[in-house]
Amino acid sequence: MDTFDWVAERKNYPNHVRPGRYRVRSGMNNNNLVNMLRSGAQEPVQLIFNSVRTLEELCGIVAEQIEADSLEILNQLRNESYISQFGFNQYTLMGMFIPNTYEVYWNSSADQFIQRMDREYRRFWTEERKRKAEMLGLTTHEVSTLASIIDEETNKDDEKPIIAGVYLNRLTRRIPLQACPTLRFATGDYTIRRVLLEHMEIVSPFNTYKYRGLPPGPINIPSIAGIDAVLNAEKHNYYYFSAKEDMSGYHYFSKTLAEHNRRARLYQEVLDVQRVYK
Repeated sequence: MDTFDWVAERKNYPNHVRPGRYRVRSGMNNNNLVNMLRSGAQEPVQLIFNSVRTLEELCGIVAEQIEADSLEILNQLRNESYISQFGFNQYTLMGMFIPNTYEVYWNSSADQFIQRMDREYRRFWTEERKRKAEMLGLTTHEVSTLASIIDEETNKDDEKPIIAGVYLNRLTRRIPLQACPTLRFATGDYTIRRVLLEHMEIVSPFNTYKYRGLPPGPINIPSIAGIDAVLNAEKHNYYYFSAKEDMSGYHYFSKTLAEHNRRARLYQEVLDVQRVYK
């Protein structure tokens, strides 16, 4: 019998096994090792997720970092009665997850992970953030929904407050948002680069060309930058924006439809040259 087994038996470790992720340090003797394992003194893991489009994708990313299986997490999240206790439904649920780095234990269960995300959500929505949302006439769920659209429109954080202002202007005037990312979400085809008339006719509550106002929930897991862009939206008189033809990812902002159409045509001409028809 080797010394580890001998120490483990003496300390009755077989009856006190605690699953987890432990750090075995250089020079640690068997007595210290068994004491650590027996006490369950785990080393936390850094759970990280950033831009995520679907719950399935989120569950896969999380399951690679903790013990809980991706299907186990997904089944929990698809349980309407379960998620309702946190104040969410099938449409609003993606707003519950705030992209960040979290210190958790590897052997966290699906329920423990979701409970932790609920606590982090409530910690994130400070009184100041909730006050700003109220001043905009939006609920926290609606802020997350709008932020998710803005995140799909641009990865330029400096532009996000301007785009937020455009959409808030349209909401105030009851002009349909006509947000292309919502059509990609509705079709489930994120490869669409050119929105066509057929896409605008899709029957879905997420079709912001067909229906006024915000869709019923986020189209991805919104970023902190996106949420704060809505809460600190730039005040201006723009009602339209279109991608610049230099393909930089930045946009032109317009006050009138005529101005917008002229600028949008520049981008469309580039797509024509590149033979992008869908």
